[in-house]
Amino acid sequence: MTNGSRTLSGLRLHLTQPVDGASLAAFRILLGLVMVSGLVRFLLSGWVEELLVRPSYFFKYPGLEWLPVWEPQGLHIHIGVAICAALCVAVGFAYRVSCLVFIMSFLSLQAMDMSNYLNHYYLVVILFSLLLCMPAHRNFSVDQALSRRDPQPFVPRWVIYLLRFQVAMVYLYAAIAKIGTDWLLYAQPMSIWLSARTHLPVIGPYLTAPELAFIMSWAGLVYDLTIVGFLLWARTRVIAYCAVLVFHGATWALFDIGMFPIIMVTATTIFFSPSWPRKMFRLRVPDTSLAPSFAISKPWLVAGVIWMAFQAVFPARHYFYDGNVLWNENGMRYAWKVMVREKMGSITYRVVRHTDGRRWDVNPARYLEPRQLSEMSGQPDLIVQLAHFIHQDFARLGKGDVAVKVDALVSLNGRPAARLIDPDVDLIQEGWRIHQHVLPLPNVPPLDPRRKGR
Repeated sequence: MTNGSRTLSGLRLHLTQPVDGASLAAFRILLGLVMVSGLVRFLLSGWVEELLVRPSYFFKYPGLEWLPVWEPQGLHIHIGVAICAALCVAVGFAYRVSCLVFIMSFLSLQAMDMSNYLNHYYLVVILFSLLLCMPAHRNFSVDQALSRRDPQPFVPRWVIYLLRFQVAMVYLYAAIAKIGTDWLLYAQPMSIWLSARTHLPVIGPYLTAPELAFIMSWAGLVYDLTIVGFLLWARTRVIAYCAVLVFHGATWALFDIGMFPIIMVTATTIFFSPSWPRKMFRLRVPDTSLAPSFAISKPWLVAGVIWMAFQAVFPARHYFYDGNVLWNENGMRYAWKVMVREKMGSITYRVVRHTDGRRWDVNPARYLEPRQLSEMSGQPDLIVQLAHFIHQDFARLGKGDVAVKVDALVSLNGRPAARLIDPDVDLIQEGWRIHQHVLPLPNVPPLDPRRKGR
């Protein structure tokens, strides 16, 4: 046997060694409960009406144009199903079926309108998809209590490693996204967001200080770059988790970023010892030396390697495209670019009839709710989607075949507004190739917080 074969065999043996499944079960319980609370909050806050009832137009993901948006009663039933499924995952009842039902219901809910995309919605789908393939119901679950089989408290080590890897990818790419002049040399968009929080009691008047924006920007980068290493090292793990609580607690209090901080606080518990829940509640810790190693088939091993390779490479796809991803949005989604850009745009569509050249200026607010308009105004693919809808609407009104062009003036991180898309391009003819016609970001620095008021 060659040295390489021995190394591979040793790695495979290490990954299949049994460990206590208590931390995996705690991960399942906490994540399930977080999603129950998040969806209940979604119902009670009025967001169902704001995001899915009031709009008359919905942006669709390519290939999912057929997905319906239910009437209000159907939406509440849909969300109720997702809540029940998340609760069943948390308590470990019909575990795999519940995981699958939650994934499908939550994914379809988010896919109803593409402008509702948030990084943590994507992360939730990923984590539940991983749980679906893991034996997270072997401990602290209704399924285990109802089973007539002998308790099997152990899980293979690789399931813990895979979840740690997934969380690490979020932090790694969040850090990489911050390595740029906007974030490090101009503290943007941190300065813009802090300046919008001056209404907060006690701390509000201090949030406009340029020094604070720079401190928080650099601290955010250092945190994202180092936190996984400190969580992996047993000696610093408790202190690191306290840093997780402080960091995400501060972002939750200062910025309107939804459930993301709570999800990350929950997800990072996977870095603790596999037996941490039993130790916390003084339960008997099973002896892993008495359990045999788990087998791992070649298809599962290949699937795991492909998954990890995809998660490691896909967020970096924007490096293969021209231009600034924060400006052209080409590769922005599903890439863990958290809190690194602030865009404001003014959009006017110019509709020109081919037969006689008659022109109409169309305000997109005619079709969109304010939140949708805000999201769409800086994203070229959404601008194109609405252009196609306007084209169809004009045909429906009997105004003939028209070209739809756009005047899109957009500001990135406080820069002066500039044209995002070539105003002479017919968006109907270009379709998905619109990124070719996104104009370069002007070579102008972002708003400098040190020059405010000068």
